[in-house]
Amino acid sequence: MDITTLPAPRPVTLVRAAAPVVAERHFVSRLAFETDPSDVAAHLRAAPDEIVVVDTRSPEAYAEAHVPGAVSLPHASIDAAAVAALPAHALLVTYCWSPSCNAAAKGAARLAALGRPVKEMIGGIEGWRAEGLPVEAGPPVAVAG
Repeated sequence: MDITTLPAPRPVTLVRAAAPVVAERHFVSRLAFETDPSDVAAHLRAAPDEIVVVDTRSPEAYAEAHVPGAVSLPHASIDAAAVAALPAHALLVTYCWSPSCNAAAKGAARLAALGRPVKEMIGGIEGWRAEGLPVEAGPPVAVAG
């Protein structure tokens, strides 16, 4: 047998899939930490007071385009005072630029460390736009807690 007749690799099945009960725990666990743009948009339409969308990018990036109604809270500026200005009852949903940006995860970690429930919107503003969802432009405004 020469190299041209070797069987093709099967990368998907090279490692066996987890047992269904283990897979269920894994995926439910991921959903406790993540949400996606279409689910965020649907939630904003149905119950906008239950969540606060937090843009963790720079104020300049926020001003260029952001999720409608999102608050600008750059991840490095998240502290107790900033969190106190956010509605206490709301689930916070962070986002940044794209799947390759980790500012949303950094912001979510800081918010969680300050005692707030939080999820990350996977895909960021890039994912939001890819879903065909609208964006707003304009400078950050003060948040009323």
